Amino acid sequence: MPDALRDADSGLLNEAYLRAALPNRVATARRALRPLSLGVMFIDEQAATPLAHALLDTLRESDTACRMDDGAFAVLLEDTPDDGAVWTVERVRRLLADQGIESVLWAGVASYPAHALEAHDLMRLAEDALRDARLWDSSRIEVAVPTS
Repeated sequence: MPDALRDADSGLLNEAYLRAALPNRVATARRALRPLSLGVMFIDEQAATPLAHALLDTLRESDTACRMDDGAFAVLLEDTPDDGAVWTVERVRRLLADQGIESVLWAGVASYPAHALEAHDLMRLAEDALRDARLWDSSRIEVAVPTS
């Protein structure tokens, strides 16, 4: 029986899980006065499996890795501001490079409370930052512009 919360190919949690969990994670971050970062990444399909493994090798137990419906990957990084999220994505990129994976990795990062105060805004800003990163020919990590 297929798992309704997991991506069949990568074994990671899926987009439905992320969209259900994100509002609760933002609310928890608000109550605890802690930052929360969302990173959204895209890589060529042939490097998707190595990326899934690199995420599992790099992330902490408290963090969450998900596979999105469009093939992108997302990470929820507990108690992590945007600069920490950038470092996490960069560690993933370096791990792939060390393994001989030459694919371009694009990422967008948005953080609570620096960029947005609500889950839907956090998701939109991370996706917008990813879109901006994908305008480059080489690997790129873009950080969201805060909402006013």
